[in-house]
Amino acid sequence: MKVAYYPGCSLEVTARAYDLSTHQVCQDLDVELEAVPEWICCGASPALKMSRLLSVSLSAQNLALVTKQGIQDVVAPCPFCFRRLRSAQSDIENDSTLRAQVERVIETHVEANLHIYSLLEYVHAHVGLEAIRSRVAKPLKGLKAVPYYGCYLVRPPKTVQFDDPEHPTSLDTVLESLGATVVDWDFKAECCGAALSLNKTDTVTRLSGQLIREAERLAADVIVVACPLCQANLDLRQPDVSALDGQEHHMPILYFTQAMGISFGHSPRSLGLHGHMIDPLPLLKEKGIVQ
Repeated sequence: MKVAYYPGCSLEVTARAYDLSTHQVCQDLDVELEAVPEWICCGASPALKMSRLLSVSLSAQNLALVTKQGIQDVVAPCPFCFRRLRSAQSDIENDSTLRAQVERVIETHVEANLHIYSLLEYVHAHVGLEAIRSRVAKPLKGLKAVPYYGCYLVRPPKTVQFDDPEHPTSLDTVLESLGATVVDWDFKAECCGAALSLNKTDTVTRLSGQLIREAERLAADVIVVACPLCQANLDLRQPDVSALDGQEHHMPILYFTQAMGISFGHSPRSLGLHGHMIDPLPLLKEKGIVQ
């Protein structure tokens, strides 16, 4: 299977481990990732707040680049990027005036017929759980994991059209196929506050702390995510939560692709596990999953 791969800005820098582990497991699953040539920012967050035309035009430029690749399926690991690409395509398709404005800005015609997927959706629905199970070399036996979807991956339903926005289960089933013990919880689609990190740090600490404390209360070993902003926020924010609570928190935050890569037998370093603030290796060694 060949898909156009849109990594987005985060996976080039702060979420490098997500990019590394994505390439590892996709190769194992016979998914060929062909990077979108000369891709640019998707227009999430700052651009979206400044100008709808600017934000849609940025995503439309990327969609035009994919069209030139001659590939119909586009995969974006970052939920922010995924949602912007899909929203832009929908906006262009349903608003002829906006389409004309966008095409003037980017100086090219934009087709609105691409299939745009989040990485989790593509792995779950198109690769499939049977294929994932067939690659498992080191089952994550004994690892109690809480799946955390965050607020962008499954909302708004009309845009993402994937999984239940209040009680999603796709990540749960992926983790179960790896042999992990999945802990159900009520916070799987709650906001971690990452979008407010620069201007409302107190709110972010409160929201992140709520998730960390609940995972600990449920005796989970690890929180598994599919979003680079969620991973960075929950991983880096724990010292602030610890200071607020007056007690230490050490909850590892893994990308689901890292969990897959570990289960498939890849080395922790090749998956970027050495770059986490909360080191997951002691836990994985204690469980006998890695040496």
